[in-house]
Amino acid sequence: MKKVVLYSDGACSGNPGTGGWATILQSGKHEKVLSGGEALTTNNRMELMGVISGFEALKEKCQVDVYSDSAYVVNAFLQNWIEFWTQNAWKTKGKKQVQNIELWKRLLTAMNGHEVLWHKVKGHADNELNNRCDEIARNEITKIKNT
Repeated sequence: MKKVVLYSDGACSGNPGTGGWATILQSGKHEKVLSGGEALTTNNRMELMGVISGFEALKEKCQVDVYSDSAYVVNAFLQNWIEFWTQNAWKTKGKKQVQNIELWKRLLTAMNGHEVLWHKVKGHADNELNNRCDEIARNEITKIKNT
């Protein structure tokens, strides 16, 4: 099974506000960079879109190491929030509806069949690929604001 490293980040200017996301996929010597954004969104939606877009770009089932500075995304898997939500009709422990359900469902579908390891990285630190994702995501915000 092919091994892939997926770095992702999302950014928002205002929350809600104009947002951007970026993903860097690496496998062996190959690298693919994806990015996009929305005029009115939230930081959490952009964090999710980055990861979703990375998984949706994979053409075969892979071993994927996901690196993100988003506690919202990473902890959903490392702390089993996603399992709790799916077993409880997408309700939180406080009985409130989980936000961004359609994106969480899209992510689960995109992840299906892949072997996934989640890694939380410190944002705005010395992680080169995370910093590149952050810069690309912020550039998407600028593009949208300038159109």
